Amino acid sequence: MNQPKIKHALPIKREEDFAQWYQAVIAEAELAEESGVRGCMVIKPWGYGIWERIQKLMDARIKEAGVENCYFPLFIPLSYFAKEADHVEGFAKEMAVVTHHRLIADPKGGLMPDPEAKLEEPLVVRPTSETVIGAAMARWVQSWRDLPLLTNQWANVVRWEMRTRMFLRTSEFLWQEGHTAHADEADAMEETLRALEMYRGFAQDVLALPVIAGPKPENERFPGAVATYSIEAMMQDGKALQAGTSHYLGTTFSQAAGIRYQDKEGQQALCHTTSWGVSTRLIGGVIMTHGDDDGLQTPPQVAPHQIVILPMLRDNDGDEALLAYCEDLRKALAALSVFDEKVRVLLDKRPGKATAKRWAWVKKGVPLILEIGGRDAENGQVSAVRRDRLWREDGKVNFVGQAKDDFVASAVAELESIQAALFAQAEARRDAQIERGVTDLDGLAAYFAEDRKFPGWVELGWSRPTGAALDKVVEQLKALKLTIRNSPLDGPAPTGTCPFTGEPAVETIYIARAY
Repeated sequence: MNQPKIKHALPIKREEDFAQWYQAVIAEAELAEESGVRGCMVIKPWGYGIWERIQKLMDARIKEAGVENCYFPLFIPLSYFAKEADHVEGFAKEMAVVTHHRLIADPKGGLMPDPEAKLEEPLVVRPTSETVIGAAMARWVQSWRDLPLLTNQWANVVRWEMRTRMFLRTSEFLWQEGHTAHADEADAMEETLRALEMYRGFAQDVLALPVIAGPKPENERFPGAVATYSIEAMMQDGKALQAGTSHYLGTTFSQAAGIRYQDKEGQQALCHTTSWGVSTRLIGGVIMTHGDDDGLQTPPQVAPHQIVILPMLRDNDGDEALLAYCEDLRKALAALSVFDEKVRVLLDKRPGKATAKRWAWVKKGVPLILEIGGRDAENGQVSAVRRDRLWREDGKVNFVGQAKDDFVASAVAELESIQAALFAQAEARRDAQIERGVTDLDGLAAYFAEDRKFPGWVELGWSRPTGAALDKVVEQLKALKLTIRNSPLDGPAPTGTCPFTGEPAVETIYIARAY
């Protein structure tokens, strides 16, 4: 009699409903769950483990650039925002505000804010920290010798989103935010572009996310910024994900906060400031770029466990020898180094069938999974499967048997190969979904109106309109549910005319639907 098969595939496929597939990956990989507060999530150990890896590797890059970590308050006086009109307007609809500092019993037996405990000034729960950090910079910077001032903080922020989705758009999320002050525009712009390149390299080298780095159009700038740059990644459904931003703020915030310094000639001058950040949204990008119908695929550089060993325990006298063999294998693998760190390997000794545990780790996206039986231990063998090569052509799991020493000798190369393969696959998919044949607005509308599942992006020439001319373009795109993503810094030379204005194109842009 055939044994019932263990259910392993996700309940829904990408092609059927990408949004529901995304939620299924999060649930089955045990990345996060709803918290009971609308728009806020509980990040579970595997999801938080990925964030810890991102944080560790990103923090090293930040510090290599001479940036120092600080921490600033969660609560920001409303008056700080009122000093910068454009900034407060950009965030006004998303701000959570604290107005009282005490609760009392209400007549119905519940709790209510104490009318006698109203704050003299409302406090905004941090949506971003330009204002509060600007106030600190005004105290810390006195002369040109104090510049550049390079700070960063790892924190949570709150933006009261109306439509939320875990890791992509939540009311509370985790991030890092860099804030720097400089003597002049040239130095500040150099820092803005340094941070952008740091993000581009991190996304591609660590997360295996191919991205396009470049400036955002005027209408997409951060509130109060002079220029905003982004890295844009294409998800498997063809939509764009803004995965990180870097902003040149000019003297906007310096003027509001009074960030001035005495120059070498003894004159007072305003500092030029920057801000830049990435968030837990990167995890959403990893899911939608690398996930498949069996769950998540976690790039080896950010996988909390790069290799998991599953002993096939039988609850008999042979288990002790099997566990000893697996522990010896674990030690040998843990002594190796890959990506300039020790290999992260777990021996999963929990009770239960190895096959059931295998599928749990497959859904989490562990790069290499080993199943070791008693006969393998006796013969010095291992049986391994790469998460990115899970299936054979005959539909069976693609386990490869080999001598233990041979596997140990090849493990580092296998992890490096998986990292490279995930990037190459994502890059090829992205490039295949960029349409370059559209030349006018009718063609743009027709392209996105066609009955294709995942339309991807359109590359167009752009004349860089501003003001009313740009507003008109934005409205035209809004009617099609499209946005301008960015203009690649290293993109192809523009040719022809801009389909929106009929003027000569001065740069290339990407048009897409986006998260």
